[in-house]
Amino acid sequence: MNPTLLRRFVAAGEHLHFAHAAKSLGVPRTELVASIRQLEALLGYDLFDETAETTVLTVAGMDYLEDAKRQLAKSAAAARASVAAPGGKAKASKGKGRAPAVKGERRPGKRRQSR
Repeated sequence: MNPTLLRRFVAAGEHLHFAHAAKSLGVPRTELVASIRQLEALLGYDLFDETAETTVLTVAGMDYLEDAKRQLAKSAAAARASVAAPGGKAKASKGKGRAPAVKGERRPGKRRQSR
């Protein structure tokens, strides 16, 4: 399952307000609603009750919210486990090689030709 869709659904399910959830995620509300619709199409059932006056999860939506939280926690734990441990040989920065040329000054490393 797409983790972006899961994150957006979890935010909407916890806030129970699409505008607040969209603001907390930093995405437009229309994009959040489109993601929820896409997730509902993938699952084959409604996650939110569209007939209610306020934003309410369906029974299936409540069950899937818990499952989505578990999936996100599991993927976050796997991501933390796959990060390489710190340590090893230190690598020095090599820089750019030489200073940039300044108009009117001699180039570094370039000597006048002797006779």
